[in-house]
Amino acid sequence: MSNQTVSPGALLAGRYRIAELLAEIDGARVWRAVDEVLSRAVVVDVLPVGDPRTNLLFDAARRAAAANDPRFLRVLDCDMHDGVTYCVREWAGGRTLERMLGSGPLTGQQAGWLAREVSEALENLHRTGYAHGAISPATVVITDAGAIKVIGVATEAALRSSGAGSPEEDVHSLGQLLFASLTGRWPGPAPAWAMQPAPVEHGRLLSPRQVRAGVPRSLDDICDRLLGDPPRHHAPPITSAAGLSAALSGVVGSSHEPPNQMDETVQVARQNGSVDDATQVVPQAPPPALDPTPQPAYDAEPNGYRPPQAAYNPATETRPVRRQPPPSSNGNGRRRHEEPKAKGGWGGRILILLAILALLSVIAMAQFLLKGAMNNDQGSGDGGTKSSAPPQTSSTPSATTGGKAVIASAKDFDPDGDDVEHPKDVKNTYDGDPSTTWKTQSYRNKPNLGGLKPGVGIYYNLGAKTSVSSVAVALVGDDTTFQVLIPNGDTTKPPASIDGWKAVATKEDQPEGTVNVALPAGTQSQYVLVWLTKLPKVSDGYQGIISEVTIQK
Repeated sequence: MSNQTVSPGALLAGRYRIAELLAEIDGARVWRAVDEVLSRAVVVDVLPVGDPRTNLLFDAARRAAAANDPRFLRVLDCDMHDGVTYCVREWAGGRTLERMLGSGPLTGQQAGWLAREVSEALENLHRTGYAHGAISPATVVITDAGAIKVIGVATEAALRSSGAGSPEEDVHSLGQLLFASLTGRWPGPAPAWAMQPAPVEHGRLLSPRQVRAGVPRSLDDICDRLLGDPPRHHAPPITSAAGLSAALSGVVGSSHEPPNQMDETVQVARQNGSVDDATQVVPQAPPPALDPTPQPAYDAEPNGYRPPQAAYNPATETRPVRRQPPPSSNGNGRRRHEEPKAKGGWGGRILILLAILALLSVIAMAQFLLKGAMNNDQGSGDGGTKSSAPPQTSSTPSATTGGKAVIASAKDFDPDGDDVEHPKDVKNTYDGDPSTTWKTQSYRNKPNLGGLKPGVGIYYNLGAKTSVSSVAVALVGDDTTFQVLIPNGDTTKPPASIDGWKAVATKEDQPEGTVNVALPAGTQSQYVLVWLTKLPKVSDGYQGIISEVTIQK
């Protein structure tokens, strides 16, 4: 048996029935399986025959056995079968912190509680002399019940060949996790975990309060003591999980119950003395609920695994918000009662109504006169001047630039399959009705169309060679990767093979919604192909769904 022969339905070591591929890590495969002896779901890491990480994985499994904190998912078994090395771990349904931060940063209470839970678990692990080695938003899972689970103790680092790590590195990684939870930005020099890097000023990382308004001062100081080099105001650095859990407990308390959804507005933060800047940058998206809510089938992410995605998504648009002066008071800590406004009589209301009717009449008359003048200017009378554009042919680009291109027809494109991909539904993608859709076939095991073909799509016929500036694609389902292609060479004919097309734009791991794709200047073609190469998760596999496509000149 080899790593490649371990597939859904296979029985590994006479006990673990392989069910679904969850992830691939540098050639290692992570499977969801069923322990048929104990009738429970498990996760199985599988290394191919002769993989040099075999000894690392065995050693990591032994170290993970020392992690007895209930917040760590335990290693249940580690052995070899027919030359294949496998490691069996507990299963927990839920969502990773990485997925949650894709909806926006957490509230201060949520972020502090989550970091405290992980730090307490690490504190117990570090007492044994071992470290996790791979703390990240992808290895912290919020279960369906709202509890925190940390996956991959030691084993995640072994699979990634990143070394065993140290307690100090775990604490620094947890500082990055806390920063990201508070701001939605990654505190590193490069994008990571679907987040853009946090801003830097004069070579120093900005504090969370400088990135996002409403972050409590206490959590801002803890972040700086974890990541500041050196910390501001000569504060002592936090280098141990015990010190971090103590500091966080002083801010969010010691309860293990998850906090509810909270709306920490700037006003509330100001009342607590945690906002004092005149101008702050406020993200537009509200914080997600910490207790996971039921997700659509294609958004399911059991045990924290999902297909690989792009390094980051575009950051949420931010805007400066000016502080407002506090409400006036009467000196006794109470707000002044507003004077009641005098109510107008019926006579005044009738006069206002008559004035509005008169204004509407004037506006209507002005529009009528303006329309008549424009018709006279554009008329075709004896003394009038009439202009016309030269006729267009299929070999000459459209002289009109800007505006929506007219789609004359469209066809499904499946050159490496059976040449058929729901052709009757293709018209739904340009009928102007976003409620109608076109779907690919459902593919199993892998989001890249099950590894069976490079992609499928639809090509659109514009009727003539046209300048194309952008393409808008409305997607249903998260994590769709697609390309926009035009024929390579004669752009007035649709090639029969994908090799005859050239990509002019690529969008990776896009969330549900409309994706606007700008094309290179000067792009001209009669045919435009929207080519799906990675599909969202659905209940029975992976399937791409497009509701509308708009092409701009």
